[in-house]
Amino acid sequence: MSALFSLYPLARRVLFSLDAEHAHELTLKSLQCAHQTPFLGKLLKDLPSKPLELMGLKLRNPVGLAAGLDKNGAHIDALGALGFGFVEVGTVTPKAQQGNPKPRLFRLAQANSLINRFGFNNHGLDTFIENVCRSQFRAQGGILGLNIGKNATTPIEQADQDYLTCLRAVYPHADYVTINISSPNTQNLRALQAQDELARLLGALQALRTELADEHKRYVPIVVKIAPDLDQSQIDAIADTVPSQGLDGIIATNTTLSRDAVQGLPHSQEQGGLSGPPVHELSLNVIRRLREQLGPDFPIIGVGGIESGRQAQEKIQAGAQAVQLYTGLIYKGPTLISECIRAL
Repeated sequence: MSALFSLYPLARRVLFSLDAEHAHELTLKSLQCAHQTPFLGKLLKDLPSKPLELMGLKLRNPVGLAAGLDKNGAHIDALGALGFGFVEVGTVTPKAQQGNPKPRLFRLAQANSLINRFGFNNHGLDTFIENVCRSQFRAQGGILGLNIGKNATTPIEQADQDYLTCLRAVYPHADYVTINISSPNTQNLRALQAQDELARLLGALQALRTELADEHKRYVPIVVKIAPDLDQSQIDAIADTVPSQGLDGIIATNTTLSRDAVQGLPHSQEQGGLSGPPVHELSLNVIRRLREQLGPDFPIIGVGGIESGRQAQEKIQAGAQAVQLYTGLIYKGPTLISECIRAL
């Protein structure tokens, strides 16, 4: 495995010479092709194992893929074969939408960071479910999270209807469902993190989940993904609301609107969410406060700025039970996965 993945720095030079979004699409297609070769499968058997039970789910290891890399769930098997303990795909919205105008993905290579303003571009629920059903990852023991959101044209006052539509559609096909209310690239979406709005949305989702659990004879955990740009009182309100509404966990955190760590770098003033190392400390602060408020056992998944095994450890030390990767993969390559598993 190391021999194959050590070639990534060479591939990265080529990919970084291309438009960032085009390179993203090319990487996924190349990974899909590689996944279909038996050679890759043999190499990946060398990955370390560190089983973990979280929210009643048995993970092969505590290192997962964050949502956003595979928005349409079209590459689940190929991504799962890289060695993740769990894979999260989406964000999906009820109707297909193109997202924001291009260019909408920018590299800040000096900071190993990205800024994106995709705006939940995806092919819609029907295509998403078809792709998920076609994948074999769950059948082979993988844990699959499906991340749901609202359409840009849906008024924020009616956002709950989009989330309910998505939850009903994805429920039979998910090991857990993530409610994305923290993307900075859909207008007013983060307003749903306010306590009253959050309680109303989560209450409606929990009521529907009760119906679906009875209908499908299986309980699917629901988690909420929150922003790093929250003050202490906002974090405390979320820590109070999420468990009181019967939800199962929190993913901390999404991308940040802060530019403090990248001032003066090319593209640093582009609109959108910043991901990569500048988010790490922000995420740690949120995780620590959540853990203080939630007690020792409530599930927290830490994400944001992990580009080394040490930073994965820091997420766990702050109070997370598992972690997710995204931007670090783009800069460091697939060896980051095994590095993080070994570090944990």
